[in-house]
Amino acid sequence: MIALGLPVDKKTPLKLLCLGAHSDDIEIGCGATVLRLLEDYPNAEVSWTVFAARDEREREAQRSARQFLRKAGKQQITVHGFRDGFFPYEGGAIKDKFEAIKGFFEPDLILTHYRNDLHQDHRIVSELTRNTWRNHLILEYEIPKWDGDLDRPNVFVPVSGTHAKRKTAYLMKYFQTQAKRHWFDEETFLGLMRIRGLECNAPGRYAEAFHGHKIAL
Repeated sequence: MIALGLPVDKKTPLKLLCLGAHSDDIEIGCGATVLRLLEDYPNAEVSWTVFAARDEREREAQRSARQFLRKAGKQQITVHGFRDGFFPYEGGAIKDKFEAIKGFFEPDLILTHYRNDLHQDHRIVSELTRNTWRNHLILEYEIPKWDGDLDRPNVFVPVSGTHAKRKTAYLMKYFQTQAKRHWFDEETFLGLMRIRGLECNAPGRYAEAFHGHKIAL
């Protein structure tokens, strides 16, 4: 296991870009990592964009993002109303939103969907991320679901038990529209983080895992 840390200089704010297709994707995929980064980099600047959330889902997305980013030095939360499940047919309009982010925000680290995710909306966000930012550190997070498409990640972020449980508690609190889904529960989220913590020998027993396809040292 090789550890690669982000810069230790806290004077220059870490610029973090979080991208999610739907209102709970960022939180599920990398919520504990975000909590850890904001603790390690209290001056961090975060741009957080959700592409498909309407009505109550939009309100959930806004409330959750504000909670997760509570310790950020600066934050910008954007929620778009693209139609869930139809991203492949709205690619041009979604690409315009990516170009708009590129115009005002220069990230040090980008957290986005996994390119081989079986949900079409997730794949489009991942593809557009790499089309838009070609010389940046991009980590692709994983979303557990009934498709059974979890793969073998190669980048791990150990997180404390506090961060893992806080992420899970926030998911349960802020996404009540998802509460009746059979997979949306504490066991799913803590269980996956525990397995990834086992795989990377995380000191706090939990970790989130990512796919890094091009990383230059």
